[in-house]
Amino acid sequence: MDITTFFTSQELEVVLKLFTALLLGMSLGVERAISGKTAGMRTYGFVTMGSALFVIIGVLSAGGYGGAVAVFTDSSARVTAAIIQGIGFLGAGLIIFRDSKVSGVTTAAGIWVAAGIGVAIGYGFYLLAVVSTVFALFIFTALWYIENKLKALVRNSEED
Repeated sequence: MDITTFFTSQELEVVLKLFTALLLGMSLGVERAISGKTAGMRTYGFVTMGSALFVIIGVLSAGGYGGAVAVFTDSSARVTAAIIQGIGFLGAGLIIFRDSKVSGVTTAAGIWVAAGIGVAIGYGFYLLAVVSTVFALFIFTALWYIENKLKALVRNSEED
């Protein structure tokens, strides 16, 4: 029995979009979980997959995936705008102000980017989504390392 007997090509495309979104989101969440942040694999996976899901629903309701790229209409643009607003609300909940210190901003920004990655996948822009994921991982890891080294240099120069 062939998998194509279970799914039409359009249904298989939708499932693959959701799966790809989930994997890319989870890859961002792995780093956050290792760093001990509140939002981890599950949160990032949900955000990325959920964003892709809402775009898919908007595209399908506007006429489907006729060509290689999704149909972009005014209604699907409104769905994308609603995702951005909703994720802004979620990100705001991750930011904590305590004892004159703000924390959670990077995680909130990462959630925002994860939503963008999901939107890109929903519209069929896979390369954009993968490159954005790689760049986000670079920011989470390499720039974290560089930032800590620079802070240590500044502290050492202030002590002298």
